[in-house]
Amino acid sequence: MRWSDWARGSAVVLGVSLAGYLSTTYVDYRFASHEGALHETASPPPAVSACVGDDGRWHNWPWANVPMLSPACRQRR
Repeated sequence: MRWSDWARGSAVVLGVSLAGYLSTTYVDYRFASHEGALHETASPPPAVSACVGDDGRWHNWPWANVPMLSPACRQRR
């Protein structure tokens, strides 16, 4: 490996690292600030835990990832 190859590879690694840092900073600035303002004005949601129904579907869990070992839902009477 020549010195020019090493310099070119180092420049690529530095460029990709810098681009990743800048994009992360941009996303945090652009979207996280709006999300915080939204939560300040809205009332907090009721405290309800995620649970698994009899049919195997998740309830009270708005995100795409699903927690493992979640309890079964209580039966409404």
